[in-house]
This record gives sequence, structure tokens and C-alpha cells, in this order.
Amino acid sequence: METLVQQTKADDRVARVIDRVLKQVFGEQATSLIYSHLEQDHGLKHDEIAEKIDVFAEGLEEFLRSGAYVIEQKILKDIYSSCGLLRRLELERGNSEADFVGQMKLLMQRA
Repeated sequence: METLVQQTKADDRVARVIDRVLKQVFGEQATSLIYSHLEQDHGLKHDEIAEKIDVFAEGLEEFLRSGAYVIEQKILKDIYSSCGLLRRLELERGNSEADFVGQMKLLMQRA
């Protein structure tokens, strides 16, 4: 039971950080467009983003093309900061998982 509660807290933290970053960068209206795109084209509801981070990343990359990388890095930076962690990705994992989705999954496992 405690693990489920911890995972829910981690998912909530991830969702809040993603929402905050998108709104900071794009504003309220554009963020709503991004969420609409994710739901309509990828079947991803707002409350499922953390548990389906791979679908989120795919949809974001499709919507923003190369601009998604900057947003993903900002999301990672803010999540690491909110968890009080330093970015030590190269030391903690192999290079094969040095992408956004791999880093997010690692963070959520450790949260």
C-alpha cells in the first residue's frame, strides 16, 4: 500500500512539474493545445502523463519537433531540482538510457 502511495506522489510531482514547465514556456492557451494534441492524437489524458511518459515524450516530439528536446531538458532539470537531486545521469546509468524517457523512468522508480 505504501508503495502505491509513494508512486502516486511521484506521479503527481511529475505531472505538476510538466504542467508548470509547459505553462512557463508556452503560456496557458498553447499548453492547452499541447494537452489536446496528446489526448486526441495519442489517447493520453492529462492525469496519465506520468505513468505513460513514453507516450507523452512521443506526442511532445511530434508536436514540437526538435523544440521538444529543450522542453524535455527543462522538465528534467525542474524535476531533479524538486527532488533535491543533482544531475548525475552518466554516473548512475549506461549511455543507452540517456534519453528523456529513460531518465524520467529512473527518477520515478527512485522517488
